[in-house]
Amino acid sequence: MEINEIFCVLMFVSFFGLLLTGFPIAWVLGGIAVLFTFAGDIALNHSDLFQSTFYQVDWSYFSAIVDRIWDIMENWVLVAMPLFIFMGLLLDKSGVVDTLMQNMSLLFGRVRGDLAVVVAVIGIMLAASTGIIGASVVLLATIGLPAMLDRGYRPEYATGVICSIGTLGILIPPSIMLVLMADRMALPVGDLFMGALVPGLMLGGMYIVYLVIKAYRIPAVAPLSDENIEIGLGAVAKTVLAILPTSALIFGVLGSIFWGIATPTEAAGIGAVGTMLLAFANGRLSWSVLFEVCERTLRTTAFILAIFLGATAFSLVLRGFGGDEFIGASLRGLPFGPDGVVITILAVTFLLGFFLDWIEIVLIILPLVSPVVTGFGFDPVWFTVLFAVCLQTSFLTPPMGFALFYLEGVSPNGVTMRHIYKGIVPYIGIQILGLSLVFRFPELVTWLPSITY
Repeated sequence: MEINEIFCVLMFVSFFGLLLTGFPIAWVLGGIAVLFTFAGDIALNHSDLFQSTFYQVDWSYFSAIVDRIWDIMENWVLVAMPLFIFMGLLLDKSGVVDTLMQNMSLLFGRVRGDLAVVVAVIGIMLAASTGIIGASVVLLATIGLPAMLDRGYRPEYATGVICSIGTLGILIPPSIMLVLMADRMALPVGDLFMGALVPGLMLGGMYIVYLVIKAYRIPAVAPLSDENIEIGLGAVAKTVLAILPTSALIFGVLGSIFWGIATPTEAAGIGAVGTMLLAFANGRLSWSVLFEVCERTLRTTAFILAIFLGATAFSLVLRGFGGDEFIGASLRGLPFGPDGVVITILAVTFLLGFFLDWIEIVLIILPLVSPVVTGFGFDPVWFTVLFAVCLQTSFLTPPMGFALFYLEGVSPNGVTMRHIYKGIVPYIGIQILGLSLVFRFPELVTWLPSITY
C-alpha cells in the first residue's frame, strides 16, 4: 500500500475513532483535515523517504478550501434549506395536526388499529409538508401516543409507528436531505423530489398495511374503542375540511415544482408563507412564536452548515491524497459485478447508519461512491434516491437512531427504551423490503421524472 493510500485509511480510522469522544462532528471533520494537511506537508517535503510521491496535500493545496466555502455560500439551491426548516418548525406550532387528529379519528373509528392508522396518515401528510424529523416525531408523539396508550395499545405497537412514520419526512419531498444530495451530486432538486415521491408513499402504505394486519392478527395490541362511533356525512365533511389546508400547502409547494411554476428554492418560500398563513388562520401566529421558530431555524441551519464546512475540508484533503481513486478502484475490484457493487455500497451505508448521522454520510460517502455507480451506467437519480431510502433506516437503528431519542424525550411514564427498540424492529425490515423493491424496479424512481419532462 502506497503512502497516500495509508493516509486515506488513517483519515477514516481517525474519524470513526474521534466520533466516540463525543466531540462535535463538524470540528472532528475540520480538525482531521487540518491535521492530515500538516502530515501531508511533512511527507511532501520529505518525499525522498517514501517510494511513492502520489500525493499533493500541503498548505498551498489546502488554501483551496476558501473557494470551496465560497461555492457553498453562493449556492442558490441551499437557500431552500432554511426555508424548509422554517416551514416544518412553524407547522409544528400551527395547530393543524391537532385538528387532523381529532377529525380523522372519527373517520377510522371502526378500523382495528384506527389511532395508529390515523397517526400514520397524518405522518405522511407531515412528511409531505416538512423535512424535519425531530419536529414530526415529537409532534406525533405528543398528540398520538397518549391517545393510543389510553385506548390500551401496547407501547411497542404505538411507539413503532410514530418512530417509523416520522422518518418519512427525510424521504418524501420537500426534504432537506434531498436538497443536500442534489447539491453534492449536481442533480436538479426537482428530479430528486419527483423520484423520491413514489418510494416514500410506497413505504408509508406498507407501514399502514402492516399496522392493520398486525392489529387484526393480534387484537390485543390495538383494542377497539368502546364507543359506538357512526361514520356519517358530518364526520366525512369535518375530515375533508381538516385535510384541505394541509393539502393546499403540499400542493402549493410540490405542485409548483412539478409543473415548472417555481424552482425548489422559490417553492420553499411559498411553503414558508403558506405555513405562516395556516398558523395565522388558527390563531397560533404571534411574535413570540415567530421569534422561537426563527431562532430554532437559525440554530438548525448553522448546525448543518458547520458540518457542511467540516465535510468539505475533509473531502478536499481526502481527494488530495487520491481517496476517490482509491475507493473507486477498491469498489471496481470487487468480484460481484455492477449490481453486487451497488448492493455492497448499500450494505455499508446501512451499517454506517448505526453510528453516523445522515448528513455526514451524504456529504462524505455519497460523492465518493457515486462516480463508480454512474460509471457502470446506472441512472444517477435512481441511485441517489436508492441511497436516500437506505439512509432512512439510520434514524431507527441504535445507537445513533435520532428518532428513538426524540420519542424517548417526550414519552409518558411507563414507556421505556426497550418498548421503543422492540417497536421499530419490524419497520426496519419493511424499509429493507422497500429498498429491495426500489433496487429491483428502478421505474419506481424514474417513472415520475420521465413523464414530467
